[in-house]
Amino acid sequence: MAAIRTTCAYCGVGCGIAAEVSGGDDRGVVITGDRAHPANRGRLCSKGTHLGETVGLEGRLLAPMIGEREASWDETLDLVAGRMRECIAEHGPDSVALYLSGQLLTEDYYAANKLAKGFVGTGNVDTNSRLCMASAVAAYNRAFGEDVVPCSYEDLDAVDLVLLVGSNTAWCHPVVWQRLEKTRERRGTKIVVIDPRRTETAEQADLHVAVAPDGDIALFNALLAEMRRRGLVDEEYLAAHVEEDAGFWDSLTHQPGIPDNTFAKLCDLVARHPRMITLFSQGANQSVCGTDKGNAITNFHLATGRINRIGAGPFSITGQPNAMGGREVGGLANMLACHLGFSEEERADVAAFWNASNICAGPGLKAVELFRAVHEGKIKFLWIMATNPAVSLPDSGFVREALSRCPTVVVSDIIADTDTGRFAHVRLPAHGWGEKDGTVTNSERRISRQRALFPAPGETRADWKIVADVAARMGWGDGFAWNSAADVFREYAQMTALAKARGKVLDLTAHAAISASEYEALEPFQWGGERPLSRGYPTASGKARLVSVLPHAPVASAEFPLRLNTARYRDQWHTMTRTGLSPTLSQHRPEPLLEIHPADAEALGLVDGSLGRVETESGAAVYRVLVSDGQRRGEICVPMHWSDTMAGQGRSNRLRSQAVDPVSGQPGFKNGAARVGPVSPDWRAFVVRGDVIAPEGLLYWTRSRVKAGWLYELAGEGQIDLAALLPDGERLEVADMVRGMRRIAVRGQDGSLIAAAYLTRSGKLPDRNWVAGQLGLGEASAAELLAGRPSTPLPDRGAIVCVCHGVGELDIADAAGNGAATVAEVGACTRAGTNCGSCRPAIAKLLETFATLEKEAAE
Repeated sequence: MAAIRTTCAYCGVGCGIAAEVSGGDDRGVVITGDRAHPANRGRLCSKGTHLGETVGLEGRLLAPMIGEREASWDETLDLVAGRMRECIAEHGPDSVALYLSGQLLTEDYYAANKLAKGFVGTGNVDTNSRLCMASAVAAYNRAFGEDVVPCSYEDLDAVDLVLLVGSNTAWCHPVVWQRLEKTRERRGTKIVVIDPRRTETAEQADLHVAVAPDGDIALFNALLAEMRRRGLVDEEYLAAHVEEDAGFWDSLTHQPGIPDNTFAKLCDLVARHPRMITLFSQGANQSVCGTDKGNAITNFHLATGRINRIGAGPFSITGQPNAMGGREVGGLANMLACHLGFSEEERADVAAFWNASNICAGPGLKAVELFRAVHEGKIKFLWIMATNPAVSLPDSGFVREALSRCPTVVVSDIIADTDTGRFAHVRLPAHGWGEKDGTVTNSERRISRQRALFPAPGETRADWKIVADVAARMGWGDGFAWNSAADVFREYAQMTALAKARGKVLDLTAHAAISASEYEALEPFQWGGERPLSRGYPTASGKARLVSVLPHAPVASAEFPLRLNTARYRDQWHTMTRTGLSPTLSQHRPEPLLEIHPADAEALGLVDGSLGRVETESGAAVYRVLVSDGQRRGEICVPMHWSDTMAGQGRSNRLRSQAVDPVSGQPGFKNGAARVGPVSPDWRAFVVRGDVIAPEGLLYWTRSRVKAGWLYELAGEGQIDLAALLPDGERLEVADMVRGMRRIAVRGQDGSLIAAAYLTRSGKLPDRNWVAGQLGLGEASAAELLAGRPSTPLPDRGAIVCVCHGVGELDIADAAGNGAATVAEVGACTRAGTNCGSCRPAIAKLLETFATLEKEAAE
């Protein structure tokens, strides 16, 4: 069967995929990179490579639900439309809100915005992209007059110096990192990482600038001041193309906030390499001063003329697959579709184009304030699409309380049980990746098709279709009479004529008459071209602006003395509703980890592998401890991914406050005040079984996917009924009350292992990987199952480094011992790092460690 060309479901790199569907009911699919797609040229990261493990129907929402009962689409849509109509009539249009997602396709986004802003008349439409990229959007708007990323991936092939700001690129945008690696090999490109943490990316950089949290503004201001002192400001470019805030140059400080020798090295690199790109991401954006960080970066590039030239510019790399597409069609509350604002003229033009008589009066509420309005009872009808705000928003305990108070919560999703879905009065089953049909826009403004691989399962529908069906029941069917995603895209492309008429760069009018067949065959294309601002800036004067920004200093707290950061893991995505289903991806960091510097750990009584509780003014969470000298002293880091469906205490956003950037409204996830203390359970245990359970009353539990089921890590106080965590079947059991050990294995009628549990109060637990690998098998003896190990010991491979080929740390150590001295040589010996490449920084770090140990031993 011919491969179907589609686009990856994950980050904003927007990689092309060639998917070969096997047919049948198992939804089997072989995923490879699309070599013809310009974003990735056939490369994929670990998440994209293993998408085939996440397209099954386990846990899917397959029918409309009213409360806990299945209902027909007609009944459900009538209820949704009726509740919305009543809410508008009684409380006005602003009592209605929609909260959207970068997981939606552009056509879905367009439909939702048209319904809310054009016909309901509410501006209260925002998106989880507010949590990722809103500060970059605001910075671009302040500097350029429009939300336009001025660079392209082609620039990464021609760059001599790359500054990575707040981006663990090797983990979070691996295909971009692979591209930079190739450029470095070919051109000798220098890479600088500006990040408080010594991440895997920083380990591979030519220079790591360990800036303090939120120290980016001071650093870039000082860097620009130093370039001006050296005569490297481009006065000719400034005179021709740039305006500046009054007193701009006087606002620059010479205090970079880093050691003098590090700053000198950075300045020398910048001075020697004018072909320079600054890639910035969540570490810069997710801050209460994120917009100012973005403008400090754009200021530098404008003032030095390092923009609108090949291999140069300030490049925001987005987190979600369609964050950009949502921004194009008004997914953020502070804009209308097609990069239009809320002036009287723009509103009139949009109303006329949509033939909408109830266009919203102005901007709506941004994400955090939107849920605050829900909590206060001002918003009484909330429709959430393709996102999980009960986990992902800051101060998530407050968010859950808000959801519990809202009279009508509608959730459109693909998963039946999510933290947010538990608060829904109505759940609507939507298409997931592999069923969706439409377009997405990546970080370089490239529009690509997502194409369906499988028939729609159950009663699921496209999100744009669900919106149109509700609109029809509200009496607005003529405005939503689309028969396909192509119809929606065509209308959006036609609407960009309004933006074009106002001098905006966003212009899709060349596709305004696209046919259904042309849409089906649509090749990836880039609006604005490779350097979209080279013909001028979309401002009244035609010039960009230097924006004065001042350094930000967080307030110290004696009660909460540590600085708390959050991060993404290499092989997980958002709240794990997709990646959490993959046994391959779950091998890497199967538990949420609290990363802490060795000196801080010792002072606080924490040891590697123990449990630690993080507390803030907003809440508390418990994590497995990872002692790491990659953390700066006084700072800690926890992951963003775990939800209440995947862990008992590891939900990190219960720790975050509601503080936001005053310009963009983006929450400050990256620099909060916290304290840490040890958690000392009476017992530790793990359970493997084929289905999902939700343990209660424990100090700590998490679950991760294994090949034939789930692995649960448990810890608690007092007594536990271990047998209650296991299903019925033939039970094999051994216990040693003196040593506080108990082990139970449960076999089915055919002798295969269906579950097992292992508990200790003071000893060591057996190898989880071997036990989990026995699920569904009848090969192990009773003695082996109770011992938790095979009678003939298996080779110890160490922690898994390369998930694609199952290569562990000890495999790499063996390769190094046999003479492999480079990442490529390790790959030749073990295959590690030869597929997606996401593990190559980890392999390189291991090789450096082995070399250091060998040198020390020789001395």
